[in-house]
Amino acid sequence: MSMESVSWTIPRRPLGAHMSIAGGVHRAIERGAAIGCSAIQIFTKSSNQWAARDLPEGESARFRAERARLRIDPVVAHDSYLINLCSPDDRLYRRSIEACLVELQRCERLGVAWLITHPGSHMGQGVAFGVRRLAEAIDEIHRRLPSRTASIALETMAGQGSAIGSRFEEIAAVIARARDPDRIGVCLDTCHVFAAGYDIRTRAGYLDTLRRFDGAIGLRRLRAVHLNDSKKDLGCRVDRHEHIGRGYLGREAFGFLMNDPRFLRVPLILETPKGEDCREDVENLEVLIGLVKREARRGAGAAAAPGGGR
Repeated sequence: MSMESVSWTIPRRPLGAHMSIAGGVHRAIERGAAIGCSAIQIFTKSSNQWAARDLPEGESARFRAERARLRIDPVVAHDSYLINLCSPDDRLYRRSIEACLVELQRCERLGVAWLITHPGSHMGQGVAFGVRRLAEAIDEIHRRLPSRTASIALETMAGQGSAIGSRFEEIAAVIARARDPDRIGVCLDTCHVFAAGYDIRTRAGYLDTLRRFDGAIGLRRLRAVHLNDSKKDLGCRVDRHEHIGRGYLGREAFGFLMNDPRFLRVPLILETPKGEDCREDVENLEVLIGLVKREARRGAGAAAAPGGGR
């Protein structure tokens, strides 16, 4: 599939999808470029295993070279689904800290600035426990990785089970408790916030949600947005991603986001279902690009963004 599969009718912005690293991390860059991505998300290792194979310097160098050659910028990473940085189980908690540290080290070698991390689940111990536990984990990780070339971006969650992070105030509480809050970013997931009860389907609801996010966390901390429609309705607290415009969110919500000048330099990343040829990604990207209004296309180059840089 060629890069011309997606027709860029707007000034290029950081827009893309999560890409597989099968065959080597550099293959994710090639796969993204082949369908017209200008930004991508990757796993630095298998997302469903604790073990991580060595990342040879040659493979890291090739990743960096391909990224520069194919103009994929930025690249963000997502950590393993096994990690729970607020677990009350001391063994799992320690293992999660070690695994997150390894993933950040891998990000450093790859030149990836942000590792998107699920805040974790308190497993019945309560939100206050989870907030404290997560902040302490982040403090330890920061202490053991003092360089600031790779950092954690906490993801907004749907509120399933005992997961924390479904309310903006919970993420804000973690950041406020951490010893180095300026090093922590945030990733907003459209499916997750909708499932958590934030209704972004109307302009008024969208603007109110962003106002509440800015008031609690600050748009300046936003490092990525996951673009996912929802298979379930508002406030369901269930995390089920759907293709853009085919779920309960609908196209209009994504139109608000795609035409918001505050997001022009923030990487927008699809995490929607797809097959090996990524054809569904192409279709979703075309939908998103088609939602950009003509006046936004003309003014895109001059607008500021909330937090695209480090």
